[in-house]
Amino acid sequence: MERNPANKVVVITGGAQGIGYSIADKFLGKGARVVILVDIDEKQGPASVETLNSKYGVNKAEFYKCDVTSDLEVVANKIFSKYSNVDVLVNNAGILNEYKLKQTVAINVTALMEWSFRFFEQMRKDKGGKGGTMINLASIYGFRVDPFLPIYQASKFAVMGFTKSFGHSYRYQKYGVRSVAVCPGFTETMLTTNVKMNDDPSVQEGFDDMLKTTPWQQVEAVSNAVVEVFEKVDSGTAWLIEGSKPITQV
Repeated sequence: MERNPANKVVVITGGAQGIGYSIADKFLGKGARVVILVDIDEKQGPASVETLNSKYGVNKAEFYKCDVTSDLEVVANKIFSKYSNVDVLVNNAGILNEYKLKQTVAINVTALMEWSFRFFEQMRKDKGGKGGTMINLASIYGFRVDPFLPIYQASKFAVMGFTKSFGHSYRYQKYGVRSVAVCPGFTETMLTTNVKMNDDPSVQEGFDDMLKTTPWQQVEAVSNAVVEVFEKVDSGTAWLIEGSKPITQV
């Protein structure tokens, strides 16, 4: 039952639109009990919930306005007061902006770790929890290196290291909490629109040239991969989804 999406309570950070919203849609399509969208966008969040509830039924989706870097305790307490057992945490919230080093680390790394530890305490079987799964959105830049986006790449390497250690088989057998990573290639989202280098113009030109030969994919490829990873893979592993091809372990 651990890997069956049916009747699961799923929390998704950055869930109001893009990949996060598509993940919510896919989990509900697989029979999830409820998806909880956590996002800073207080306009799009309720609209997304309305769409999902129209599609899947009343109270199948909920929204909590939240800055993942500062509102963890308030929002987590609200969620756990309503749902004593959260089955899945999808750490999807992220930023791609080479001009914002501290914010990149705060959102992509620190917040992801803090949310993981907070939900881990509720899930861990050795303290009365029922276990659970954490799915971290990493990137091809969590294991692949090129001369572009060094700040973003560093943040995603951190996500990969954290996921593989936090989800190590030793810890999984001890606590019953699974941690896995999904590594999307370039995906059509707001995050990847008009990406600018914090560098000289020649680097920007090189990046733009590289993008012309890069395989792109739609958000549905990533959300399908996330649900497939939830259904199939072991803790501490990471999986590439690039160019809408089948997932492969990295």
